[in-house]
Amino acid sequence: MVDTDPVIELVEVEKSFGTQKVLDKVNLQIKKGTTTVIVGPSGQGKSVIIKHMLGLMHPDEGEVRVFGQNLTQLKKKELREIRTAFGVLFQNVALFDSMTIFDNVALPLRERTKKSESEVKKAVEEKLEMMDLHNVNHKYPAQISGGMQKRVGLARALVLNPKVIFFDEPTTGLDVNKSNEIYRLFYKTQKQLNYTAVIVSHDVPKIFKLSDYVALLANKQIQNCITPEEFQLSDNPHIRSFVETTMGPIYSSELEETGFYEETEY
Repeated sequence: MVDTDPVIELVEVEKSFGTQKVLDKVNLQIKKGTTTVIVGPSGQGKSVIIKHMLGLMHPDEGEVRVFGQNLTQLKKKELREIRTAFGVLFQNVALFDSMTIFDNVALPLRERTKKSESEVKKAVEEKLEMMDLHNVNHKYPAQISGGMQKRVGLARALVLNPKVIFFDEPTTGLDVNKSNEIYRLFYKTQKQLNYTAVIVSHDVPKIFKLSDYVALLANKQIQNCITPEEFQLSDNPHIRSFVETTMGPIYSSELEETGFYEETEY
């Protein structure tokens, strides 16, 4: 029997900062094993939604359910346990400058598990190999490129083999080629590890190539969470406006990008 229960669910979530309401009765379901991309104009609260899912913020009203549990009702220990199933790649990568690449990736294993150093070494090297990173173990973040730093960040996000990974504007600061490399890695690792992905991104329509579902946050609400094809053809006025003003000619590069992910050799 297929598990149809959402991995994450926001139910009538409201959030204000002072007198400014950012989220107003937000409803959103994240399905297991899928990639959901959250889009919308800057400053609308997309990252706020991610922080609610991570339990870093609590709603003023409504519920945030993860694996069927209401995060606001959990004790600190229970919340920590749930977070062991999460991986996170923020836009600034958040690598520690004073730590080597190896130690940056190993950090979650050392903090959250009781693995031996030999087990840690094996797990770290496995994820760095998956990212096509070689001979970087003893280097520091400042000694590698921005694109390589993103890959190190992804290796660290994956090192605990999480069930859910959150990506907050993961290609910010990268040129087109480096962004494409990151997208290929997303595609490859998601297929290999079958994790559930939640991505906040401004990089449309290219990010649609990765997505199973697209959710638009506009006017303080999730307007809909539907497939990329449905999104592009939606008659919801907010979605239509976003498509027309942000995405432009959707299929202008379709021929060029056919098989972009599937045919790539690693």
